[in-house]
Amino acid sequence: MASEEIEKVIQLIKSQPRNSGADVTKQRAAMENISEHVARDVTCTPVDVSGVRGEWIEPPGSMVDRVILYLHGGGYTAGSIRTHSAMVARIARASKARALIMNYRLAPEHPFPAALEDATLAYRWLRGENFSPTRIVIAGDSAGGGLTLATLLRLRDAREKMPAAGVAISPWTDLEGTGESHQLKIEQDPMVTSESLFGSAAMYCAGNDPKNPLISQIHADFRGLPPLLIQVGAEEILLDDSRRVAERARAAGVQVDLEVWPDMIHVWHVFAKILPEGQRAIDRIGEFVLAHTPEK
Repeated sequence: MASEEIEKVIQLIKSQPRNSGADVTKQRAAMENISEHVARDVTCTPVDVSGVRGEWIEPPGSMVDRVILYLHGGGYTAGSIRTHSAMVARIARASKARALIMNYRLAPEHPFPAALEDATLAYRWLRGENFSPTRIVIAGDSAGGGLTLATLLRLRDAREKMPAAGVAISPWTDLEGTGESHQLKIEQDPMVTSESLFGSAAMYCAGNDPKNPLISQIHADFRGLPPLLIQVGAEEILLDDSRRVAERARAAGVQVDLEVWPDMIHVWHVFAKILPEGQRAIDRIGEFVLAHTPEK
């Protein structure tokens, strides 16, 4: 049974103005305005990631050689270091790791494959800074979750050394919205609307085929990918995006931990400050990261 705080979270979300996704300026501003402050004991250090603005997030006790490359959500059209730093800091703390988050390029100004190019660039930058692939985990939420999978696919196809693991939180992996949950969960999930998804998808694809596996990972061949943790809420529109990807990855021989959290909505982790399930999900991510980046 879910904690009573989930209802408070849902009412809080419903009280906020809704944006269709068509007005990118308002969408971005809305995300920035509700950003949570990073905990005071976390060190945030700006860094130039081969020309892309990034930030190191380091909680106390983090291992300097264990890194989470975090790709933020926002429908490929919004989101930033600022909007996600607090949640990323919690994930880094649970993982005893440093986290690198960056402002990858956004649509419509920079449609596909700009975000993927920047994410791949960041991984290669980490390699150039002498971080071992066995100590790197790529993670992301929503569009960033899909981007996490796309980055792993791109690295595999380039025959590069793969990171230790990947974590996808409520990943957006079907930009055509063909899963049943896109219809069945439309009333339950106040975080995402079909209108906003289709608007963002059109801006990101910008004429590219949405069935491209690097855009919609439900069409991907996952052979050769590292272990994956996928967390999704049972009440979110993107539920089938996770289920279908997990099924394909397992069929390709990939180790997949798919966690469907009862009563949870899209990226409930962002409410960890007030939602117990949010922190528990983050703690589970920490366990996964630690298990796949053990001390020598």
